[in-house]
Amino acid sequence: MPSVVQEPRALEDENDSTSSQKELFLVDVENVSTGSSTEDNIFKDPSVASYYSSVYEKCQYECRHLFDPDFTWNKQEERKVVWKNDWYVTFWTLFMFTALDFDRNNISQALSDNMLDDLGLTTNDYNTANTINLVCFLASELPSQLISKKIGADVWIPLQICLWSFVSISQAAIRSKAGFFVTRALLGAMQGGFICDVCLWMSYFFTSKELPFRLSIFYIANPMTSVWCSLLSFGLLKIKTGGLMEQSWRWLFLIEGVFTLLVGVASFFKMPPSPAQTKSWYRRKGWYTDREEKIVVNRVLRDDPTKGDMHNRQAVKPRELLKTLLDYDLLPIYIIRFLGDIGSSPAKTYMTLTLRKLGFSTYKTNALTIPYNIIAVITMLLAGYFSEIVNQRSLIIMGTPIWILFFLFPLRYWAGSQVNVWGTYALLTLMLGQAPIWPLTISWCSANSNSVRTRAVSAAIVNIFSQAAGIVSANIYRDDDKPKYHRGNEALIGIAFATIAACVFAKFYFIWRNKHKDTKWNSFSEDEKRNYTTNTTDEGNKRLDFRFVH
Repeated sequence: MPSVVQEPRALEDENDSTSSQKELFLVDVENVSTGSSTEDNIFKDPSVASYYSSVYEKCQYECRHLFDPDFTWNKQEERKVVWKNDWYVTFWTLFMFTALDFDRNNISQALSDNMLDDLGLTTNDYNTANTINLVCFLASELPSQLISKKIGADVWIPLQICLWSFVSISQAAIRSKAGFFVTRALLGAMQGGFICDVCLWMSYFFTSKELPFRLSIFYIANPMTSVWCSLLSFGLLKIKTGGLMEQSWRWLFLIEGVFTLLVGVASFFKMPPSPAQTKSWYRRKGWYTDREEKIVVNRVLRDDPTKGDMHNRQAVKPRELLKTLLDYDLLPIYIIRFLGDIGSSPAKTYMTLTLRKLGFSTYKTNALTIPYNIIAVITMLLAGYFSEIVNQRSLIIMGTPIWILFFLFPLRYWAGSQVNVWGTYALLTLMLGQAPIWPLTISWCSANSNSVRTRAVSAAIVNIFSQAAGIVSANIYRDDDKPKYHRGNEALIGIAFATIAACVFAKFYFIWRNKHKDTKWNSFSEDEKRNYTTNTTDEGNKRLDFRFVH
């Protein structure tokens, strides 16, 4: 089965002499606008179109009736459907992610209201709770994605939101260390897999080049929710009552949990199974006209024909799961995600506690977390935008550890025995304004998967590595190292250099893999290429007519 090929820019010049041999099957998607004309259409070769038509029919792909190799549209129509996708898909996923982060991050505001003291807990107890939460989050990543693939993201994701909302609400009743640990565990178990489930659902609507920026918009929920939580905490942490709800942080968990529950219920009505299934009894006109529906499906398939090799209610079988788990070509991305997510995470986790220990009040502490989140939104969107423009992943991701190092060195080697309060705050704020690498690594895995099966599983695995990074980072800053955390910051400096090295390795690894494939592919005659295209047993990113993004 042929595939859209990602030709790396670094190889363009040296491959000019052989480009004519590739024209029949290989498409350089860096220079393709997504196939609004027949010249950009990978299916213009009848044998390719016939092959994929049989693939879509065999797996009962839900949009197969809209597949049309000869269908054309203009740029204005394309812009209109992309705008609709952004309005209906991107912004609702942002809203759902905001709900997750309300229930995941409101612990920071609760800490600023002396939650640990109220429950008789220590900083190390908090570290243990974070570790439990992340282990449960990690453990549920892959099972959640497999459930989502079986029953559909449009069913599983809203159900997830409702389940973790009930757990979040129950945190208002915590009275002991055991209760704290149990609720953190359940919250992690219910939230695990949400991100990769959503990313797979988004891939049904967007091309591989469009996805990085849309995922950046999706991921701004992380820093922006911290802002909303901080602003809301000004009011919620002033609620003072007697009885069972005597502490203000209990009201924080209760009210924000009810909000996310409403988002979960609404999501059952806001998420269609696919672009071809937006019409329903409560949405009679659907999102698109019949022609727009056809544009959405065909532009996505021309960008990546493998997006139709499974239907959206088809489970990943054990053999297919094992094959994806052992896909060594995605390991460089997983390593980058692990190292990059450690990054400055300990400093972020301890930001509110650090500010309180520096002498700031509860309300000032929450207000002082807003600036770095605003900066992170801007840098993340810029990184996603430029990634889409230049079609680069590793080099743009490498900018994040370089940014972190610039501020980690003065934090570690700050002179004097006394803590410079405002100087420390300024360095922490600027460091935490880094561009998070979450959206670029997720879209990178998606682009380098070349099958729905691999795309579904790799999205879960990259998030497993992310949660593993969270477990490590939760234990880097220790009680005996405060308040400057010199030992912890030394570890973070080493990890930042390791992240840079991992990005450089990934860049050269994928260039080498593409060259290796080029050598074999160019040794084929045109008949051999045609025979390989339709008869090879190679699958996914192991096909010779697939090129890795780097």
